[in-house]
Amino acid sequence: MRDFEDFVALRSQSLLRTAYLLCGGDRGAAEDILQDVLMNMYGKWRRIRTSPEAYARAALANAAANRWRRRSRKPEAPMDHAETPSTRGHEQQVVDADSVVRALARLPERMRAVLVLRFFDDLSEADTARALGCGIGTVKSQTARGLARMRELMGEQVVTWS
Repeated sequence: MRDFEDFVALRSQSLLRTAYLLCGGDRGAAEDILQDVLMNMYGKWRRIRTSPEAYARAALANAAANRWRRRSRKPEAPMDHAETPSTRGHEQQVVDADSVVRALARLPERMRAVLVLRFFDDLSEADTARALGCGIGTVKSQTARGLARMRELMGEQVVTWS
């Protein structure tokens, strides 16, 4: 299973970033769902090794959605009272990235998944639809609504992401 080990070594950081964004900035949850996805992939490796990246991203989106469904049964305390970091200078990029993650966390899970897969993972509309098991029209409408909501949540703030 050397090819599985190579896949994990090469793609785990990118997949962790995707999981982090899908989990609304909860690094612990992102690590947990990525670990679960990779464990499941190991057992299915012979069947999925021709397109492991697509399988992993779809599995991450589903795992994040399932996590939110489980958590939605418990009331959550809003983070509106949390202070926004007041850093300036070269740290601004970190603050900008945090703002994006916080705004993504406030979106419905399907909308968040569409935006993460489309813009952070650079998947096409068709690939995003396949990963989420929905139609291209759904991806288009969720993208439009999601971008409008992100603009609303972030105001006119310009974000640079590297």
